[in-house]
Amino acid sequence: MGWGLRIAAGALTVLTAGSGVAFWGALRVMAPGPLEHAETVVIPRGSGLEAIALTLEDAGVVESPILFLFAAKLQGPLKAGEYAFPAGISVDGVLEMLRQGKTVVRRFTVPEGLTSAQVVALLDAEPALTGELKTVPKNGTVLPETYHYSYGDSRSALVERMQHAMTQALNDAWKNRGPDLPYETSQQALTMASIVEKETGVAAERAKVAGVFVNRLETGMKLQSDPTVIYALTDGSGELGRALTRNDWKFESPYNTYVAAGLPPGPIANPGRASIQAALHPEKHDFLYFVADGTGGHVFAKTLPDHNRNVAKWREVQRRQSGGAGNGDTPQD
Repeated sequence: MGWGLRIAAGALTVLTAGSGVAFWGALRVMAPGPLEHAETVVIPRGSGLEAIALTLEDAGVVESPILFLFAAKLQGPLKAGEYAFPAGISVDGVLEMLRQGKTVVRRFTVPEGLTSAQVVALLDAEPALTGELKTVPKNGTVLPETYHYSYGDSRSALVERMQHAMTQALNDAWKNRGPDLPYETSQQALTMASIVEKETGVAAERAKVAGVFVNRLETGMKLQSDPTVIYALTDGSGELGRALTRNDWKFESPYNTYVAAGLPPGPIANPGRASIQAALHPEKHDFLYFVADGTGGHVFAKTLPDHNRNVAKWREVQRRQSGGAGNGDTPQD
C-alpha cells in the first residue's frame, strides 16, 4: 500500500470528527500530477524538504509544494540523486521514488584499445561525474567495459572500479593461461595483449596475430609493431594523426619495437578481455608476418618474400583507394 492509500485510510477514520480536509488532501496526493512529459530531475545532496518541493515544482513534477511537504513529513527520509519521473506521476509516486532512491542508472563505456590518457579525457567530459582526476592511471590498468554509475558519483571512484575489474580479469586469465608461453609475468602478457588490441579490430584474428608475435619472441625477432612506434612518438597520449615514416621506425625508445628487442616495458593501451585471452591462448602456426588486406583484416605470411609480395598488393590497394591505411607490418629491408 502506497503512502497515499495509507493517508486516505487514516483520513476515513477521522471523517466522523469533521476532518474532511484530510481526506481531500489524501486524494490529491494520489491523483495524477501535472507533468505532461517524462522529466529528469536532479535532487542535490543536502537538500531539505522545502528545497526538494521547490525543485519539483520548478520542474513541473508537482503542482503544490505545500501538498508535497504535507505528504513528505509523514514518510521516511528522502534520497538525493537523479530521477526520471514519468508523465502524470502523483505526489505519492514521487515520494515513493525518492524514499526508495530509484535514481537514474547511467552508463560509461571504455572502448578497447584506448590509452589511459584518452580514458581520462572521456571521464573529464562526462558532466554527471564529479571530482578531478589528479593523476592518469598507468596504461593497462583499466578494463574496457561498460560501467553503471549514478549522477554525482566521483571520477576517482569509477577509475578504482575499472582498475579492480582489470586486476580481476587479468588474474583470472593468467591462472587459466595456455602452456609454453614466452611470458614470465602476467604484466608481460598484458603488454602483449595491448599490442594485439592495437594491431587488429577483427575478433577472429586476435589469436592469430598473438601467435605471430609469440613466434617472433621465440625466434629472437624484433616485434616490429607500428602501434608501439606510435605510442613512443606520442608518449602514450593517443593517436599520431599521420602515417608513420621510415624515420619514425628509428625513433629511440624502449617502446619502439623496431629498435628495442622483446616486449615493451609495459602496455601501450588498455586491452579488452578478448585480447587478453588471445595473448594467453595464441594460435599455434608458423606465420611471422602480416599486413592489411584492404578489407579490414590481414593476410599472413611465413616467409619474408611472401610477406613483401603481400605488402606490394596492399600498396596497390592503397593507391586504388587513394590514401587508405592499415595495420600490420611494413616491407622488410
